[in-house]
Amino acid sequence: MIIMINGPFGVGKTTVAELLHQKLKNSMIYDPEEVGFMLRNIITDEVKLPKEKTDDFQDLILWKELTVTVAEKLVNTYHKTLIVPMTICNHECFSHIKSGFESIDETYHFCLLASEETVHERLSKRGDEAGSWAFQQTERCLNAYNADLSEFEKVIYTDELTENEVCEAILSALTSH
Repeated sequence: MIIMINGPFGVGKTTVAELLHQKLKNSMIYDPEEVGFMLRNIITDEVKLPKEKTDDFQDLILWKELTVTVAEKLVNTYHKTLIVPMTICNHECFSHIKSGFESIDETYHFCLLASEETVHERLSKRGDEAGSWAFQQTERCLNAYNADLSEFEKVIYTDELTENEVCEAILSALTSH
């Protein structure tokens, strides 16, 4: 099984993923940001294609391909449930990765949302400063997620929920399938 936990930076995806990992036997966390960090180190600005010359590694063509490939290798090698926290609001990347995950194993997607104020408050609590890259992405991400909620299997509004309550909502949704 693959559990995608999507949402803007600071909404609580990583914390919820860690809680799920504690509760789900035979699971592991796979963070596609690690693939992005690797690619950012390998594909320098002089190597990047023109459309890849942004400040977002998700714009690197290989990122979405390798995100799926690494997931496939993890599932086939270690036979564990993957818990995948990620901020992915680009529709093309999202569709590619979700369909790629679905070709590997049973896949569930959860989109965690909160108001811009709540997200900024949570970013500040984790140590991000106003004006940081994560802060700058909040409005873009929220607009993208709210534009078409129909593509998301399950949306969880987290403004009034603790991370434990979000974890329990995900577990409940998984057991009801």
